[in-house]
Amino acid sequence: MISRKLKSNRPIQISLLLFAVMTLIAAGDEDARFNQLGHKLMCVCGCTQVLLECNHVGCPLSDGMRGELAAAMNRPDSDDLVLQSFVQKYGPTVLIAPTTTGFNRLAWIMPYLALALGLTTVMLVVRTWKARPMVIPAGSVPAVSGSKLDQFREQARRDTEEV
Repeated sequence: MISRKLKSNRPIQISLLLFAVMTLIAAGDEDARFNQLGHKLMCVCGCTQVLLECNHVGCPLSDGMRGELAAAMNRPDSDDLVLQSFVQKYGPTVLIAPTTTGFNRLAWIMPYLALALGLTTVMLVVRTWKARPMVIPAGSVPAVSGSKLDQFREQARRDTEEV
């Protein structure tokens, strides 16, 4: 009789266990989501720190912004909608990284463009320096190489044989 009673409670026990596990996973997921969104926002008090890491004493805005973020987490809004609500309230400077749309795309492209332009300039300058003629001081003999050097050697051999 006891084994029959345990068998009838088994599905209830399993479902309760699964519910508890899912609740704990979801609770950890909310904390991770809060941290993820909090690290995408900047404190607007002027300290230029990440919202969740604003550590100066008596910050007038970070506690309120953290509270707004926690309240937004209780609503069924998506992450993008939460971030957009902060942008609407505090302006685009509240985001740590600029968005990748419109004119802000230039903020992502410019560093790479400047790097490519700088490397190209350096390569052109080095190529120009290598191609410029060698400066010979006045009164000195220029360095000779190639076929001209062979001509001078032949001339020296002929001159030394006749003597």
